[in-house]
Amino acid sequence: MAQPNSPTSSQLEVEQVDGVLTLTMNRPAVRNALDAEQWRRLASALGDAKHDTSVRAVVLTGAGGVFSSGGQLGADGPAHPLDRMRIISATAVALHDFPKPTIAKVSGPAIGGGWNLALCCDFVICSSNATFAQVFPRRGLSVDVGGSWLLPRLIGMQKAKLLMMTGDLLGAAEVERLGLATQVVEPEELDSVVESLAARLAAGPPVALSLTKSLLHQAAGADFASSLEAEAIAQAVNFAGEDIEIGMKAFKARTAPSFTGRWYSE
Repeated sequence: MAQPNSPTSSQLEVEQVDGVLTLTMNRPAVRNALDAEQWRRLASALGDAKHDTSVRAVVLTGAGGVFSSGGQLGADGPAHPLDRMRIISATAVALHDFPKPTIAKVSGPAIGGGWNLALCCDFVICSSNATFAQVFPRRGLSVDVGGSWLLPRLIGMQKAKLLMMTGDLLGAAEVERLGLATQVVEPEELDSVVESLAARLAAGPPVALSLTKSLLHQAAGADFASSLEAEAIAQAVNFAGEDIEIGMKAFKARTAPSFTGRWYSE
């Protein structure tokens, strides 16, 4: 049996506090690289949380001062590479399309698929000591974990090509300048900044936030009129729930709303 933190173990710590689910990749012996079992466990945890109304936001991070060095090459024995890649792809979809707010909390290296896994989240908060690289060409590989779709949409085609064809190592400040990090903070501030944002998101109207995330994703590939129609439908859904009334009452009373996400029932 594999021992904890050995290269063959698959460690994923799951903790939930006040509506915030934290998923921590914990395999420091391999810089939190993910093998097939780890990818499956991450996808499973997201699947469990997807319809759990007690989960209002998710934080993805890595233990030991490292976010993730990506996929663990050669860790999955005789499994066909295509099968392995489809497991990875399914996990990336589960994270990118997760219907609740997600935050990547990045300390130290986020390399290759590890960086793209962070980019699947809605927000990337990183410490000033974080480093990033699309390391694939240095390993004789092409990009994966959704990088070919994510990066051009975030920074444009030419800059995406430069990052993915050179594999250059970038610091946190450059990543923030490119628009690939939501915020860069000092290492000692990372926990409190992420906790504060996660708490704010978890306290928000869950249905409205989920719809907003969906609308933004849909709009990336839709025309203006279609986006307006999708917005109209989403607002109709909001008006059928009790959070809009809670929000209006709190606004008038100048108090903080306590959103429930519940649907009106007779």
